[in-house]
Amino acid sequence: MKFLYKILLWAIIIMAAAFGLSGFLFVNFVFQTALEREVDQALDDSNILRFAFETAALNIPTKYNVLQDNAVEQIGARLESSGQVSGRRLRLSDEEKGLLYASEGFAEDASLLQEVSENTRIWRIIRQGEHYYILTGVQVNALGRNLYLETMEDVTEVFDERAMGFAVYRRVTLAMLACCALVMFLITIWLTKPIRILTRATRKMAGGEYGYRARQIGSDELGDLTRDFNSMANVLENTIGELKEEVRAREDFIAAFAHELKTPLTAIIGYADLLRSRKLDEEKHFLSSNYIYTEGKRLENMSFRLLDIIVTKREQIEPQPGPAGVLFQYLKDMFACNTEQELRISCQEGTVYAEANLIKSVLLNLVDNALKASRPGGVVEVNGKQTEGGYEFQVKDYGVGIPEEELKKVTEAFYMVDKSRSRSKNGAGLGLALCVEILRLHKSTLQIESTVGEGTCIRFVLPSA
Repeated sequence: MKFLYKILLWAIIIMAAAFGLSGFLFVNFVFQTALEREVDQALDDSNILRFAFETAALNIPTKYNVLQDNAVEQIGARLESSGQVSGRRLRLSDEEKGLLYASEGFAEDASLLQEVSENTRIWRIIRQGEHYYILTGVQVNALGRNLYLETMEDVTEVFDERAMGFAVYRRVTLAMLACCALVMFLITIWLTKPIRILTRATRKMAGGEYGYRARQIGSDELGDLTRDFNSMANVLENTIGELKEEVRAREDFIAAFAHELKTPLTAIIGYADLLRSRKLDEEKHFLSSNYIYTEGKRLENMSFRLLDIIVTKREQIEPQPGPAGVLFQYLKDMFACNTEQELRISCQEGTVYAEANLIKSVLLNLVDNALKASRPGGVVEVNGKQTEGGYEFQVKDYGVGIPEEELKKVTEAFYMVDKSRSRSKNGAGLGLALCVEILRLHKSTLQIESTVGEGTCIRFVLPSA
């Protein structure tokens, strides 16, 4: 069952219970009030009849000082006839509670008579057929006799009014419930509108429309829920976008990796087949072997770079303090035999908090890329200085540069701006990807600035401990 119908159903049940209980209490209160009034009236009439009986008994001539039974019957008949308009019925009994006189149709039930005693007023509601009566009983003292007087007064009208009150209230209650149900239905539709909006938004997002947002209605709790839902949807959309980008990057990585494997393997297989199937002169034999060696070394280098990237993604490091000069001296020693470009190294004294071997790998890759991007005779500058946040490294070349649209992709594995130049210099596009992972472990990032035809400047800062 929908939430809307649940609210409506419970509202109708509560209203029905409230109307029913209040109606019952109200009608019953009116009935009890009217009944109490009739009972008081019946008791008063009973006292009046007793007084009238005693007075009539004193006025009846008798030759004895004791009231005779036939005199009692005469008095009872006169009292009954005087009250015919009100539908009064009465019964008179002797000292032994034996019947002396009874009106026609008087109840045969004598249980009330057994409870009557001196100075008591007893009453009871009885039913005969479709009528209700108030039965009263009192003791009468007349000429030395203790008689018993019982009366019956018809109060059917009071019970009929109660029945009519319940019937009218039922009809009124049903009409009010119908009106209230309609009003509650409209109110419930209005209250649950934000829920329906959220449901629609959820379904659209489940169907792939991640950019769909729920319209916020109001500033209550449901409005807050809608706003939080939209915030969650924004985070989800961004996360899905990142996942898609990651999947695309992995697909590109696999495609590039397969391509990078195919190119050297094709050369290796081709030249190996040439050496195997033909007898070549010494020069061609040397060239073929050299191609096999060069491509094999490229595969080896690519394998080591891939392994380094995988390791850096999984491991945690513990940076150790060390002098910055050691790193720059390592670069001087590594590129001392370079004769095509000039390497200028300038550094300030300072302390570097890092895993030294990993940072050496970063600097080695950055300088190697800078040398490859520089023309013969070009200059590559490597600078280092102590800053407030840590120690800053900078590698700058004046080579071919990187187009602006390529800057975001150069740190992806296997991505190369100039593939022909990179392959000719034994590159595979893994150097910057490795640098990014190593610096991530050091809580640092690469900052790349480049202009086509003017050169590239790459810097990063190793934070202080």
